[in-house]
Amino acid sequence: MLKNDQLDQWDRENFFHPSTHLAQHARGESPNRVIKTASGVYIEDRDGNRLLDAFAGLYCVNVGYGRQEIAEAIADQARALAYYHSYVGHGTEASITLSKMILDRAPANMSKVYFGLGGSDANETNVKLIWYYNNILGRPQKKKIISRWRGYHGSGLVTGSLTGLELFHKKFDLPVDQVIHTEAPYYFRRADLNQTEEQFVAHCVSELEALIAREGADTIAAFIGEPVLGTGGIVPPPKGYWAAIQAVLKKHDILLVVDEVVTGFGRLGTMFGSDHYGLEADIITIAKGLTSAYAPLSGSIIGDKVWKVLEQGTDENGPIGHGWTYSAHPIGAAAGVANLKLIDSLNLVSNAGTVGAYLKKTMAHALGDHPHVGDIRGEGMLCAVEFVKDRDNRVYFDAADKIGPQVSATLLSQDKVIARAMPQGDILGFAPPFCLTKAEADHVVSATVRAVKTVLG
Repeated sequence: MLKNDQLDQWDRENFFHPSTHLAQHARGESPNRVIKTASGVYIEDRDGNRLLDAFAGLYCVNVGYGRQEIAEAIADQARALAYYHSYVGHGTEASITLSKMILDRAPANMSKVYFGLGGSDANETNVKLIWYYNNILGRPQKKKIISRWRGYHGSGLVTGSLTGLELFHKKFDLPVDQVIHTEAPYYFRRADLNQTEEQFVAHCVSELEALIAREGADTIAAFIGEPVLGTGGIVPPPKGYWAAIQAVLKKHDILLVVDEVVTGFGRLGTMFGSDHYGLEADIITIAKGLTSAYAPLSGSIIGDKVWKVLEQGTDENGPIGHGWTYSAHPIGAAAGVANLKLIDSLNLVSNAGTVGAYLKKTMAHALGDHPHVGDIRGEGMLCAVEFVKDRDNRVYFDAADKIGPQVSATLLSQDKVIARAMPQGDILGFAPPFCLTKAEADHVVSATVRAVKTVLG
């Protein structure tokens, strides 16, 4: 099929792409791929290339592509009621039903769901509510938020500050003063290679305690973290990490925000990452898997403790001054209801755990002995391969070599498999749809082996 050159021209002249080298794209130096259709774990572009999407879009098309049940739910909702707002007590059947379905699946201490459109605006909501919470409690100085280096929580002003990746701070005047960062629970990249996992957890706790002591616990409102670091490298925490961190937070009366944008609704083989790691959140952030990205929708699940103070605040000050025009948009909510029904009926949470474990095991067996593979890790339907120049002495490649992007590009060109070159390291990430089969996992692994051999020998 011939490329539609007019569409290519329009793209480069008119479309501002996120997370893109703008100058190279405008000059035509970077690829322009227009996706036309998709089914299961495959997408197809306008040139007829069929690609196995081993990253589920951006870890978000969890039920797989082409699910007509969700498409029909969206269409039915649009025909009946395309939009109405959710201010001052208004709701729709879809938004009310979805709220109930979410809380039926969430940890027991959760109380209400506030809906937005994406993970960034959900975390902006979370920070505003935390500041409001402490003002109502008469603690106006308790406002700082602790995040972690390599964490990803969005790309707004506050959420981009929470994100602990250089790319999202550089030249944007971020992070803002109210956001501070602590050690990432990244055992593979520990400074002291002689540390055991237990010793490294103790080090992370010590760093957190030292930060709290320097800043003053009475100035720190909350700690935010992903159950598994996502964009920062797909890094499961070392054993005992979350229990130890939570003990520190409770001691200092610091709220815990669990960012489950990636892990929520099944990616770890459990409904929530909080279930998987025994996390007792005060607020849970949800987005991607809520609708499997069939429509934009996010949410902040508010715990009982916070909710009671929010109620108190409105008794004292009147209606809460926070809202989005598209909060609880009925089309997004209808997609969410259909999506959660599919996750249950197709037993996709269990499949994510089973096939995800198989993918990681098979990848480790195939590449674990490669001299330039330093680590193969993952949890549930998340897997990462980290490349090193010298595995014995833990020497990394120069960033300018772009080893991760080279392997990702080769995987795509040779075998039409999509994986993600993660930022800040030569890391190849996999986060397939939950409907991935073992045969498809085998194809992903064999294609990755060929790509690694092509680039690294």
